[in-house]
Amino acid sequence: MGNRADDLRRRMAKRKRDRSLGAERMEPQKQLPNLSFTDDEEKYGGSAYHTYDPGGEGGGSHPLFKPDVFMFKLLIGACLVLAAAIVFKNDSPPFEKVQSVVTSTFEEDFQFAMISKWYGDQFGDPLALIKTSDQAPKPEDTEFTAPASGKVLETFKDNGQGVMVETSSNLVEAMNEGIVVEIGKKEGSGLTVVVQHDDSTESWYGNLEEVKVSLYDFVESGKEIGKIKAAEDQKGTYYFAIKKGDQFIDPIQVISFD
Repeated sequence: MGNRADDLRRRMAKRKRDRSLGAERMEPQKQLPNLSFTDDEEKYGGSAYHTYDPGGEGGGSHPLFKPDVFMFKLLIGACLVLAAAIVFKNDSPPFEKVQSVVTSTFEEDFQFAMISKWYGDQFGDPLALIKTSDQAPKPEDTEFTAPASGKVLETFKDNGQGVMVETSSNLVEAMNEGIVVEIGKKEGSGLTVVVQHDDSTESWYGNLEEVKVSLYDFVESGKEIGKIKAAEDQKGTYYFAIKKGDQFIDPIQVISFD
């Protein structure tokens, strides 16, 4: 029993000495105000914000740029170019099929109007290709507008593409809503504007003197497309065509010019 009592007394004495030493260490800190500042991580429990310093220790590499991923993509691109070169240099029958598929893919027009309509139906109208109306008309309710009323001087049967129309108006308007995909001079129709519609058709407006729209503009039905060439105090003529895929169709079957 004596040994156990002596052992307890030694432990109690040791604890007292430890407490006294701890108090002596804390006294200098009480004399000075606490000037430390807590950062956002300590205060809110979240991670601190990190900034990109081009001249820092990271060697100037941007955190979003990963050299290994970039080199991998570059290697894949080089392999695709090399494979395409091999395909088009070889005239064997298996490679000819691949050539036709690749060629048709690159020659096919991108359907801006169709993609824009699909995007609008799924997510709302895109900012760059929107119309001002809140709701698009249904296809079955759409009425096509004649670019300008007048007399057909040259029919679809005469040239196999479009019609030439004489009119007293000095402007042509969009047949239907769509996106302007081409503006330029064409053989047989002069200065021409091509509008792509969401049903994969195109309407062509030619023989223009001045264009009122810009490339990739969204145009509503009846929107002014351009000014018609006309001599002073005389009626003007304009060219109009409708294209579906690779084939032109007779515009008179779709709209009336009277």
